[in-house]
Amino acid sequence: MDHSERGPVAVVVDGYATGIYLPAAFERHGVQVLHVFSDRSVRNALAAPDLSSYIASFDADDEEALIEELRRWSPLCVVTGSEMGVELADRLAERLGLDGNGTELSAARRDKYEMIEVLRRAGIPCTQQFKSSEPEKLGAWADELDSYPVVVKPLSSTGSDGVTFCADRAAVITAARNIQSSADLFGSRNTEVLVQQRMDGTEYIVDVVSCRGRRFLAGVWRYEKRMLDSGRRIYDKDVLLSPDEHPVEELASYIHIVLGALGIDYGAAHAEVMMTDAGPMLVEIAARTNGNSHPDFHNACMGTNQIDLVAKAAVDPDAFITGYAGQTYQKRAEGMVHNAMTTLSGKVTGFDERAIEEVNSLDAVFKMIVKLSAGSHIVPTHDLSSSPLRIFMSHQSRDAIIDDYRRIQKIKDQIFLLS
Repeated sequence: MDHSERGPVAVVVDGYATGIYLPAAFERHGVQVLHVFSDRSVRNALAAPDLSSYIASFDADDEEALIEELRRWSPLCVVTGSEMGVELADRLAERLGLDGNGTELSAARRDKYEMIEVLRRAGIPCTQQFKSSEPEKLGAWADELDSYPVVVKPLSSTGSDGVTFCADRAAVITAARNIQSSADLFGSRNTEVLVQQRMDGTEYIVDVVSCRGRRFLAGVWRYEKRMLDSGRRIYDKDVLLSPDEHPVEELASYIHIVLGALGIDYGAAHAEVMMTDAGPMLVEIAARTNGNSHPDFHNACMGTNQIDLVAKAAVDPDAFITGYAGQTYQKRAEGMVHNAMTTLSGKVTGFDERAIEEVNSLDAVFKMIVKLSAGSHIVPTHDLSSSPLRIFMSHQSRDAIIDDYRRIQKIKDQIFLLS
């Protein structure tokens, strides 16, 4: 039987994290969805896909067999649901003859060292960097740079995993060894480690959706992070900017150039950019949606969201280009995403429903996600994955959001009951 008789079908690769919202977005266009795991054996820290949202699911252990199976379904498109699926999605789209970003620069869209080197070769301003599997060589490079503090990080992880600011050579060596002694958030062992010159300035998020190289600016947010004594910077607040607010226009122009250099002409992109005295410089970019995406929340703040726009661009590219290409989001309400930190440590035995209700009843709280379950362990926050709460906040008044943010700091740890 030709599976295409079922009607239009899309393929989502590794529908973890914010990829969990993609099946519903495609269904709103009357499109059913297949799921592909790039490597189901790898344990990762991302929210798992709900396979009941898909009409079938496949593994990529035998990529040739997978290609033949997908051909029988005649899919409209292949999109990535999360960071770990970027390279496989590129390969599948290319092999199936579908629109996509191609495989020539796939590695540079995942490997943070190669990413910056592509920009350097294109003449785009970027930071100095060095990678090695030998911590001592990383320390020697940092000494030669003579511009402490420097940033040490894994090559291909996400969510501030392992990112450490180091004030001297010894700290660089220690941070590199710590990274090599652990797996990244996708379950892969860290062998080589990256050290970069620190960029001074204000850091921003720039979210984009592209189709045939035509782009819609889907949101610009200002990061407000906290520095821990360990040298780790952790996420605290992502604050939505108005499209006419400085430096949105300059950031958008810069990211358009970056996307072109990295060959990201289709689908979502989530960039982190430092606005320095010399202008914008890329921290890193991912060819997938913002990890803090929540369609309903983004609709409330901006009237659009990356998830639905990815589906629209894939299913009806002409309509996307007519309705969105070259345009910019609008701000309907103030928005902020708060990734709460904790100093708690122990086994979670349950939750204080009164504390949860107290947070949810605050005027500016749109939705709170409790990231832990009963029986799991809570640890002091050291990166994004160890933040126990994600709180989406929206209001017509930014002051009201900040007032409720302060109230949350007094309540958040009461939510967790520990053994």
